[in-house]
Amino acid sequence: MKEFASIGELARGLRQGDYSSVELVRHYLARISANSTLNTFITINEDEALIAAASADRAFERGVAGPLTGIPLAHKDIFCTQGITTTCGSHILENWIAPYDATVVHRLADAGTVLLGKTNMDEFAMGSSNENSYFGAALNPWDTSRVPGGSSGGSAAAVAAGLIPVATGTDTGGSIRQPAAFCGVAGIKPTYGRVSRYGMAAFASSLDQAGVIGHDAEDLAMVLSVMSGLDPRDSTSSDHADPWLAGILEDGLTPGGEKLTIGLPDEYFKDLNEGAALLEAAAGEFERAGCRLTRISLPHTDAAIPAYYILAGAEASTNLSRYDGVHFGYRCENPTSLEDLYQRSRSEGFGTEVKRRILTGTYALSVGYFDAYYLKAQKLRRLIQQDFLAAFAAVDLILAPTTPGVAFHTGDLTDDPVAMYQQDIFTIPASLAGLPALSVPCGFIAGLPIGMQLIGPHFGEQKLLETSALYQRRTDWHQHHPEVT
Repeated sequence: MKEFASIGELARGLRQGDYSSVELVRHYLARISANSTLNTFITINEDEALIAAASADRAFERGVAGPLTGIPLAHKDIFCTQGITTTCGSHILENWIAPYDATVVHRLADAGTVLLGKTNMDEFAMGSSNENSYFGAALNPWDTSRVPGGSSGGSAAAVAAGLIPVATGTDTGGSIRQPAAFCGVAGIKPTYGRVSRYGMAAFASSLDQAGVIGHDAEDLAMVLSVMSGLDPRDSTSSDHADPWLAGILEDGLTPGGEKLTIGLPDEYFKDLNEGAALLEAAAGEFERAGCRLTRISLPHTDAAIPAYYILAGAEASTNLSRYDGVHFGYRCENPTSLEDLYQRSRSEGFGTEVKRRILTGTYALSVGYFDAYYLKAQKLRRLIQQDFLAAFAAVDLILAPTTPGVAFHTGDLTDDPVAMYQQDIFTIPASLAGLPALSVPCGFIAGLPIGMQLIGPHFGEQKLLETSALYQRRTDWHQHHPEVT
């Protein structure tokens, strides 16, 4: 039984009877326990997982198993799970148990997957290092003195360490792609609206999107195809469908015989130091495969970070107002008045970074500053989206770095929020434009993985996944794994 096997490999083993789902689940639960110091999980779902695995084994016996039946997975602890705590990495929800499942959770459970637990994350998905979790920082399995990235750091680190074959994540400004790059795994943020947000705790509602972290493009495709689709409980969800499982890895690079054109944005490469040679090598691999490479410009890239942190903060300010100490979640002790209850519950329940973003967002929305900050940020967002739309009139996909460099050391940037925000400089623009983007490993610097980002047009996930699969057939970076217990 391979610790780092893909979903496809595990599914074949289950169908062939090499092992049962119960044996598979016990195997991964043992690995999670043996590597608890990585702090990748907040909650372990052992008893229920073994019950679900036994049910999966019966489905195999009856001949009614599907492609994902019996496959263990983990959910980022931002998805509501009925009967299991959903903390969002926050003290304010430390003991909260959701009364229902998120759509993502429900659909994957219906597909036969087995939930092993909930992964660690930056509080309410606000962070780029997983250091903002109330439950302590998750560690990078390649070097435990370094961060795994954020906010889906627990999911990425758990997959990279072979503690789970696949995990869900969310990406508001890079929270799937950045940790995937830091941990040497694959991660995809779909088009905004591709996956229902129902039951996913809101950070910034116009940006939040659920996605997948796994070992390769096939893993991402198999899970994303189940997660996606119209949900009447989310008015922003789409019924746009792609045949992801209909030969995604066999369709070839250029369906219809047309040469794929990949754009290299000048703004993403101009100050790139670490990893520049690896990105150039990756681009060369596509060129040797028959792609056409061309330089492009995305002129408003530098405006992405200030626009994002105004808009995301404003939406967070509104979304997090529901955590008031009255309806649910943490409540301060012995309040002297209703106002005191509100103030102390929120002050004691939220961490520093969450409070910083709430205050920033509230300020941007206040009378006298709305036009100067929030409205201007919305206009910049439109310009950034127009840059991408113009680019996709000439190219099929965009190739760019995922991060400025490799994973940084824990504590290096905690006292410098602006430097921390700069870690998302290459991922935020696609989020503002609502575009699909993914990260796959493309090499190592001093023993640490680095990722390549591919960005596609709206609802261009199939082309993204096909092209990533092509790259992974021609390279073996995704087959390198850290040494863990």
